[in-house]
Amino acid sequence: MINALIERWRPETHTFHFPVGECAVTLEDMAIILSLSTNGLPITGPTMSSVEALEAECLHQFGVAPRKTDCRGSFIKLTWFRGLKDRIVLNDDVHIQMYVKCHIMLLFGTILFRDKSGDGRSTDTVAQLGLDPTTISSADSRQSPSVSNCKQAYGIGNIDLYVIPLDIRHNSVIWSATVPLISFECIEWHASDRVRRQFGLRQGVPNQERDLGASHGKNLTGPKNQDWANTHSFWVMQ
Repeated sequence: MINALIERWRPETHTFHFPVGECAVTLEDMAIILSLSTNGLPITGPTMSSVEALEAECLHQFGVAPRKTDCRGSFIKLTWFRGLKDRIVLNDDVHIQMYVKCHIMLLFGTILFRDKSGDGRSTDTVAQLGLDPTTISSADSRQSPSVSNCKQAYGIGNIDLYVIPLDIRHNSVIWSATVPLISFECIEWHASDRVRRQFGLRQGVPNQERDLGASHGKNLTGPKNQDWANTHSFWVMQ
């Protein structure tokens, strides 16, 4: 499915082109599917590829730095986070925060951005990560009425309000904004003017496609010691 979507992506319009029309990932998708806040400052800042920067950040966040054997190039092995998490004693707020940070890194490495290299334990279950599967099951059952019909649009007007947390629903007014989306080195245009019907609006003639220039093609292949907040300051101000 991912390969099929890649073939349908058009960087000129920042949308997927299908025989039935255009499609794009929107702020509404991020809010409803992932429960992410879509209102606030861009997620950006410096990326430091040096070993020294990695050690300094770990000392700041966890109070201890990984050894060379705990790393693979510029990556920290998940076994280091798992071992650190198991050793933390939850006796104050500082150690509780460290425990949660380890847990988040393990979620990134085993669930959200999982690969088959390095750790040998990328098939962790939800239960092994300390989550309660019964809670997830009950949450799925509560949402089942709103997703039972796959032909029905999942726009804000077609979802039971109790399914969407109030803090997420409060930001629905900006989901149709036409703005640049920024995450460190990545910039993509939020082409909401091409999918107005998703937001219950009338679809008019879209605006001229926005040219992001060289900012659209940047990636983190190889070492990048750079402060992206300054590099992309123009788009941040947008």
